[in-house]
Amino acid sequence: MRTDQILTRLERVFARLDREPERPAHLQTPQMSRHRIVLLGSTLAFYLAIVVAVLTTSWLVRLDWQVMFFRPYEQWPQLHAFLDYLVVLGQRGPTAVMVAAWLGWRSWRQHTLRPLITLGVALLLLNITVGAVKLGLGRLGPHYATQIGSAELFAGGDIFPSGHTANAVVTWGILAYLASTTVTRRVLSVVSATVSLSVGATTVYLGTHWVSDVLLGWSAGLLIMLALPWFEPLIAGAEARVFALRERLRRRLETGTVPVPVATALTPLLSAGGKWQLRLAGDAATAGAGALGPQEPAAVPVPAAAQAAVAGPGHAPVPRPAAHVSGRPHLIRSERTPVTPAGSRRPAHTERPAGRAAARPATGG
Repeated sequence: MRTDQILTRLERVFARLDREPERPAHLQTPQMSRHRIVLLGSTLAFYLAIVVAVLTTSWLVRLDWQVMFFRPYEQWPQLHAFLDYLVVLGQRGPTAVMVAAWLGWRSWRQHTLRPLITLGVALLLLNITVGAVKLGLGRLGPHYATQIGSAELFAGGDIFPSGHTANAVVTWGILAYLASTTVTRRVLSVVSATVSLSVGATTVYLGTHWVSDVLLGWSAGLLIMLALPWFEPLIAGAEARVFALRERLRRRLETGTVPVPVATALTPLLSAGGKWQLRLAGDAATAGAGALGPQEPAAVPVPAAAQAAVAGPGHAPVPRPAAHVSGRPHLIRSERTPVTPAGSRRPAHTERPAGRAAARPATGG
């Protein structure tokens, strides 16, 4: 696909945003208030307490083993089929696609890229923070446990904290975070909390996570949602840069100018010897004469560097004649009169005198 086609398609996408007038008068952006800071500090303390409890093999690890031996999926087997589908609401791929589709529609309606950029920033923070702890602690899951009563840490696992739970908190919590009104934000907060709690409890029921995994996953996702207002300047700056790039692409498409790096690379080729520049200038002038009618021939200046390149070192620049522009209109190939008649181009043989040899050139042959 050529570059101009890609730019045209990008222009169409951004043009759809421009035609939508339904941008709210004021988009409510959550601020880092004192209440939010208190919640953030409390959640961080809870997060650290769970990590310490697991590292020290405390009562929380014993609770993990008791629930594992209880085997909830055997106690209530009739719920297994339904909960297998419910846990999908915590998988990153399907939920990210669904939420991104909704936020993309909101971006199109409200003429802003903030919803999509906020989702991207939140998922990036989720992958970095949760992924680092998963790989650093290396805890094994209940189905792969090797020693009863052990925390199963540093054994090559990747389930602490629960990624399903943290992803459910962040993915569905973004909808509440980006709500336009206070009432909508409260309703979506209750919905996202219900979904994330259900997904976490489902992982314990299926035996794929310990109870402590789910508790740490809830706190990890909540930490990201509470810290998002600190990243609002970064989100606003990214949106401004995207729209500035859109404006530059639009002006370039409207003016049809060649990018500066491309023009710089082509200048030595076009000016070498001067003949290519003269040829291009003559073609352009001929095309203009065909469109506008007969005009006077115009002299095309040749750069001094090109003349010096042709003359060679130690010689004076050789003046170049002006490109000749014909006053006749430029005809396309189908309108020109053929030079030779149709058929064979070989001229007809003349009768040679009998007994006389044909003349041959003095040299060559």
